[in-house]
Amino acid sequence: MPKYRIAVLPGDGVGKDVIEAAMIVLDRMALDAEYIYGDIGWEFWCAEGNALPDRTVKLLKETDACLFGAITSKPKGDAAQELAPALQGKGLSYFSPIVRLRQEFDLYTNLRPCKAYAGNPLNYKDDIDLVIFRENTEGMYAGVEFHPLPSIVRDALLTHPKMKPFKDTPADDIAVSTRIMTRKGCSRIVRAAFEYARANKRRSLTIVEKPNVLRETGGLMLGIAREIAKEYPEIPFYETNVDAICMWLVKNPQDYDVLVAENLFGDIISDLAAQLVGGLGFACSGNIGAKHAVFEPTHGSAPKYAGKYKVNPTATILAAKMMLDWLGEKGKARALEGAVAEVIKEGKVRTYDMKGSSTTLDIGRAVAAKL
Repeated sequence: MPKYRIAVLPGDGVGKDVIEAAMIVLDRMALDAEYIYGDIGWEFWCAEGNALPDRTVKLLKETDACLFGAITSKPKGDAAQELAPALQGKGLSYFSPIVRLRQEFDLYTNLRPCKAYAGNPLNYKDDIDLVIFRENTEGMYAGVEFHPLPSIVRDALLTHPKMKPFKDTPADDIAVSTRIMTRKGCSRIVRAAFEYARANKRRSLTIVEKPNVLRETGGLMLGIAREIAKEYPEIPFYETNVDAICMWLVKNPQDYDVLVAENLFGDIISDLAAQLVGGLGFACSGNIGAKHAVFEPTHGSAPKYAGKYKVNPTATILAAKMMLDWLGEKGKARALEGAVAEVIKEGKVRTYDMKGSSTTLDIGRAVAAKL
């Protein structure tokens, strides 16, 4: 029996390309693992009305970790139109499968390291090393939305004085998305960030919120962060608004180290930070819970490039590195990151985003050769 059973979900678009490159590297590492491929993505939505089939959920429950590629996601109306004719008009509604995975498996931590590797011509500055903790199951992405606005929800909302300007707006003309924050959700993401900062001897931790406007939800998050910070006196703790951090990350990214935020704000600052270190081709991510984890690049499926082996797979390879770390294979994780760093520094093998002409698989082979 292999030591690990790992689910591999290529998805669609360039997800299949980058996963193929990452598997070249993992095969070279000879990890004692069985890799089991599963179904996820747009083709399964169109054919089955479910982008995350039940068989895939079952697979994840029976494996130790998951490596995920990328999937296509479209607005509600477009998604409905692309269903197979037999599924049209059955009331099926598209819901992001990766968001569903995060919620179903309680993968409450979204861990996003953003590191500038020496020699990367796309680095904004060469000494950036940020780690972002994004709450992954609540906030604006909880998925509790209404349109048209049901009368029971409308009546409840109208008891709030701030709803007065909207009291005569027809139900069809108003949409509501909720920002749900709980003490449990806020506490565990903040604590996870502090624990990481302590274990890895990081320089500081910054909470990113907007409590001066989002007084209740933002206030809850900030208050909890202040309480927990007292338990980690050796770690300098700072507070900043989400709009301000977008400016300061561009101006002085080296001033920041570990950042923690709710779902939407964490999503925004993660992509900004990724661009500082080369863009989404270098942005890996871990969706981590108490018992399971899904690792992925954060870029989309880029359907126009599917099968052309053009895109940069470094983010996916680094996601595999994160997976090795999470599995406890620290030595292999260090070796893999070192190999990636060598390939970037040498600059002989570069994809189009780095002004090179190498293919997706060329990167995978180059990293594997360094191992």
